[in-house]
Amino acid sequence: MTTDHFKSRLERNDIVLAPGVYDALSALVAEQAGFEALYLSGASIAYTRLGRSDVGLTTYTEVQDTLARITERVRTPVIVDGDTGFGNALNVQRTVRALERAGAAMIQLEDQTFPKRCGHLDGKAVVPAAEMQGKLRAALDARAHRDTLILARTDALAIEGLDAALDRAEAYLDCGVDALFIEALRTPEQMAAACGRFASRVPLLANMVEGGKTPVQDVDELGARGFRIVIFPGGTARAVAHTLAGYYASLQRHGSTSPWRDRMLDFDALNELIGTPELLARGQRYA
Repeated sequence: MTTDHFKSRLERNDIVLAPGVYDALSALVAEQAGFEALYLSGASIAYTRLGRSDVGLTTYTEVQDTLARITERVRTPVIVDGDTGFGNALNVQRTVRALERAGAAMIQLEDQTFPKRCGHLDGKAVVPAAEMQGKLRAALDARAHRDTLILARTDALAIEGLDAALDRAEAYLDCGVDALFIEALRTPEQMAAACGRFASRVPLLANMVEGGKTPVQDVDELGARGFRIVIFPGGTARAVAHTLAGYYASLQRHGSTSPWRDRMLDFDALNELIGTPELLARGQRYA
């Protein structure tokens, strides 16, 4: 499925499962596993490019550059986390244009203040709903193609409560956004309330964070509730960090990778995965 077809895919009732990716290699492996969409989070870019927390340190250019490298390598649609749009409504327009040029299928924008932080960390704050509505209208006006989708996220639940978060989502939907994301729903009852109000009207995204605020459920449970997109955004980075910790500890202890070989690709297998034989053959056409 290409970016152009992602909008029509979301019109179906069955849910789209989008794993988190953070670079071209993770995106390629996810595409080869058969996923219909990928999710590039600002948190994963902070974890992997900066070795830092998701507390607003990631820049607009780092997100754009990471996205462009991914979409140059894979054809699977990418949902990209545009954070707050990196400023006011005019900054949002610049962000949307850049991420659209870099190949985004869907651009997520949230209503946190700057500096923002991970939706599952405490201490968040949100801008006034009217300010966020202006930023969303700016985003919709900025996109060059209507197939580039705008996803509105609200983090208001932790600050203002569930009713206010749902009212904000309603106001954002009134702007004409293509999908909604109510962050950090804490109970099945809150998830049911969000789905009851919006699931029949617009694609609703569920965010599964291992150890986060929202109870982790599988794709079938979430689809039955009415969610149309589910992301596991940081699971990839957490899995990789766990694997690397074990690998490096083993190498330090044994002075060799031999004890780890059954958990690694060898040289030829990695080259097969990334398409080295095909790339070299293509080069020979121009020799």
